[in-house]
Amino acid sequence: MIKAKSKPIKEIFNYIEPYQDVLIVGCGGCVSVCLAGGQKEVNILQTELELLRGKRKPADQFRGYTVERQCNEQYLGALDDMVETADCILSMACGAGVQFLAKKYPDKPVFPAVNTVAIGVDLDIGLYEEQCRACGECVLAYTAGICPVTRCAKGLFNGPCGGTNGEKCEVNPDLNCAWHEIYTRLAAQNRLDNILEIRPPMQWQNQIKRTIVQKGYEQRYYQEEI
Repeated sequence: MIKAKSKPIKEIFNYIEPYQDVLIVGCGGCVSVCLAGGQKEVNILQTELELLRGKRKPADQFRGYTVERQCNEQYLGALDDMVETADCILSMACGAGVQFLAKKYPDKPVFPAVNTVAIGVDLDIGLYEEQCRACGECVLAYTAGICPVTRCAKGLFNGPCGGTNGEKCEVNPDLNCAWHEIYTRLAAQNRLDNILEIRPPMQWQNQIKRTIVQKGYEQRYYQEEI
């Protein structure tokens, strides 16, 4: 699930300082689950901004509303009337949600209130760990379910490196060596032949804009080449 963290309040305030009517839009998806952009966080941010602005501009107003998902247009219709009277929009969704709002309402400035930081798992309330970087070339089948992109400090596809210190990483002695863990798990599964096969360098498909089409839907979106 996408994880996000709140931007510094002063940075957010600088975005919206020139505007009087500010609409704060939360998202009920990922950012709500990781406690960064749901209705509770919308209410908190609204209060913080009102306190910062104080009585300097008594005509100003902040309004908050949370849609089920900002990355899906079918949920954005509820915002139309509110956006029409707003001077700007402050999005508490991930970067995809911010861009989707900006595309739907191109005549309104849309500002991000959170930083999108990772795809990760929940360790505890308010505690998360990055486990995927959406690289576009998943190798977890060969590395026993341990991601070398996020877990290895050097992002090596063919490891371990020459600097590994037993079970620890040379970059950080408190960090377990990902490739030591990969080796150990593959050995337990009797699959060590995987580690001998050299993998080509990462092509980093996520460095360019991608359109993702699930298997079975190709003909719906793409015409067959003639």
